Amino acid sequence: MDIPAELRELGANLWWTWRPNVIALFRDIDPDLWRDVNHNPVAFLSRIPAAKLTQRASELALEARISYAFHRLHDYLGIHDEWGHTFGGPLHARPVVYLSAEFGLHESLPIYSGGLGILAGDFLKSASDLGIPTVGVGLFYAQGYFNQRLDDSGWQQESYFEADVGQLPLHLVRTTDNSPLRIEVRTRQETIALRLWRAAVGRSSLLLLDSDVDGNSSTARELTGRLYGGDAETRIRQEFILGVGGIRALDALGIQPGVVHLNEGHSAFATLELARREMARDHVSFGDAFSRVNRMTVFTTHTPVEAGHDRFDERLMESVVGPLRDEIGLSPHDLLALGRTNAGDGNEPFCMTVLGIRAARKTNAVAALHGHVSRRMWRSLWPGRPESELPIGHITNGVHVSSWLAPPMHQLFDNYLGLGWERRMCDPRTWAAISGVDDAELWECQQILKARLVTYVQRQVCRQEAARNGTTHACDLTRERLDPNVLTIGFSRRFATYKRADLILHDVARLERLVLDSKRPLQVILAGKAHPRDNPGKELIQRIFRMTQEPRFLGRIAFLEDYDINTARHLVQGVDVWLNTPRRPREASGTSGMKALFNGVLNLSVLDGWWAEAYDGANGFAIGDGGEHSDEAEQDRRDAASLYDVLESRIVPLYYDRNAKGVPAGWAAMVKHAIRSLAWRFNADRMVMQYARECYLPLVGAGDIGTCALSP
Repeated sequence: MDIPAELRELGANLWWTWRPNVIALFRDIDPDLWRDVNHNPVAFLSRIPAAKLTQRASELALEARISYAFHRLHDYLGIHDEWGHTFGGPLHARPVVYLSAEFGLHESLPIYSGGLGILAGDFLKSASDLGIPTVGVGLFYAQGYFNQRLDDSGWQQESYFEADVGQLPLHLVRTTDNSPLRIEVRTRQETIALRLWRAAVGRSSLLLLDSDVDGNSSTARELTGRLYGGDAETRIRQEFILGVGGIRALDALGIQPGVVHLNEGHSAFATLELARREMARDHVSFGDAFSRVNRMTVFTTHTPVEAGHDRFDERLMESVVGPLRDEIGLSPHDLLALGRTNAGDGNEPFCMTVLGIRAARKTNAVAALHGHVSRRMWRSLWPGRPESELPIGHITNGVHVSSWLAPPMHQLFDNYLGLGWERRMCDPRTWAAISGVDDAELWECQQILKARLVTYVQRQVCRQEAARNGTTHACDLTRERLDPNVLTIGFSRRFATYKRADLILHDVARLERLVLDSKRPLQVILAGKAHPRDNPGKELIQRIFRMTQEPRFLGRIAFLEDYDINTARHLVQGVDVWLNTPRRPREASGTSGMKALFNGVLNLSVLDGWWAEAYDGANGFAIGDGGEHSDEAEQDRRDAASLYDVLESRIVPLYYDRNAKGVPAGWAAMVKHAIRSLAWRFNADRMVMQYARECYLPLVGAGDIGTCALSP
């Protein structure tokens, strides 16, 4: 049987990544191959033997399933009655352009590292569902972020792959004569040619710039190879390609944005290219052109940590941005002043975040507390103005529910909320029916998901150990000890030290009592990567790994290597409690807990980021009381003590208190209250609609309603 054209088309649009029936269609054909290709339908279809496809077609009524999915895709693409079609107005003529250094759409397209990219991917998906015309712009990283492996000592080792673009859902953008579209950006050293890849994300599009082009120098060809790789010179050149090359790509394609949304400072050079374009077209001054850019630009800051904001010295700026500076007629001092908090300080480096804030009419943080932190961090940009009046608001992040919701939970929602609940998820009344879910049915659903997680963790631990040293000791004990009937805590995120992945290890004796309790034990699953140059983060991973190998914890506390979207999906769908332990107030938002929420997982978190505005005392658990001690060691001690107290006095008793049916009724009640009180607020549809109402539409309509937040 030849590969049906309809099946190829399904695999070519990333719409399938949030459609369980389409995922099941590919998986059911050959589950082992589907896993081997990292759930990539393009690679899957290139490797499935024709005989196997013919056999499975007759066994699975494949042709009918393919036809059904294919028509659902075309129905989706053709619908014109979504929120954006009613309220989007001028955005249908001039779309939103969303620039980001990374996009996390699916594990099979590894051009992301963590939360920033996942947020960008969820944004494109919700914009698609809502019918808000949106074009994402990023870079194509042929080597991705990195693959993680731990050696025998637990030290993180990084390796890189070279993606076969022919095996990815990307299409090379070509001109009318079928030659590859070519974009150029110029630095003082060289002209860098760029080609352009396009991905379909439902109704949204994603454009990816690629410098691996014949004729470029070897250094230039490697620029877009790795995400967040290299030194400051590599970083500024990548960001120059993203910002300047991104706008030139849009021009070449005839895309005229109504709004340019900068997702963090990495893409802020786009504003200089937009100003250059205005100057060339209408012969206006840079000041006038920059004012025009300001009226169409939204800037979102995600980083409450000083070290997370890119800064470049005068030499790098002149080396890379110099030719563009010449074109827009600015002196070196005037260009640098755009990125300095103190424009007259000749020693201050150029900050991309400062440029983004100065260039944007609308600036927002990504949670209410983060808004306060951001206004405090950047208050010197508005000397003399009270902090409370600074024009940085907040729009709290949300998650694309269909991408993260386990199929059994989706079916549960269908049964109790009614079909089509996804289009009503921002209405609190939609979730009221959760109260009527039968406790036993909810518990059974969650136990199924946890059993799947346990199987996944056992398989991964066995694979990791075999690759590390060829032994099976940890594998055997994990298969024996990791138990779907045990209270399971999950933790996964970037291993920056301020996220305190080791807080639960603060008192090992106390942790041991919890883990080894004969009647009410708990188990812990952790995952995450440290940046290749972050040795303290690597030391944190090493410490955790070594503890997982101790005889008392082996098989009961597990660390999963090579954290990616697939691992995250298993964890947020299968654990009982989601643990988040940042040192307040350094968590901008945090969306992993939101993903867990929709799957009936209770949050146990410091009152930081989204949880500071979500926790009501009964919809999860809080670590600490929101205090911020001046001594970090003392704060860590207090938070660790609070964490253990909550586990011992509240979480463990509530989880193991079973009724006559063997169901923890109190636990189920808390889960239902969490979903009812939070699901309508912390989804990406609400987030994207809020951006549209408060940022995009006022800009394209020449209105001015202040900052992007509900309230600073």
